[in-house]
Amino acid sequence: MAGKILANLIVMGTGILGRAFFQAYRQALANASKTGAAQEAMQNAVRKGAKAINEAEARQILGVTEKTSWEEILQKYDKLFENNAKAGSFYLQSKVHRAKECLEVVYRGKTNGTPN
Repeated sequence: MAGKILANLIVMGTGILGRAFFQAYRQALANASKTGAAQEAMQNAVRKGAKAINEAEARQILGVTEKTSWEEILQKYDKLFENNAKAGSFYLQSKVHRAKECLEVVYRGKTNGTPN
């Protein structure tokens, strides 16, 4: 009998506590929406995630200079990309790819078309 009462108290207490947390969470979301804190946090997350590299960093990653031709850049890219694929470094592979994308935009701007 005492065990049944104790079990009922635990179940009821858990339900009450759960509803209280849910209401507090809902209220916190409403407050964040009113102040714009949620939107600001989302914008900061997007900015950090979409952090682009600049041309100098891209050239440094690929080991090329401003005078390097697009064909040489592609050769360096292919070599570095494949080496990092074999070594299993997705992070470095990603950096190499982003560097090529950055330089592709630069070369496309210079030639007003495709970099090839």
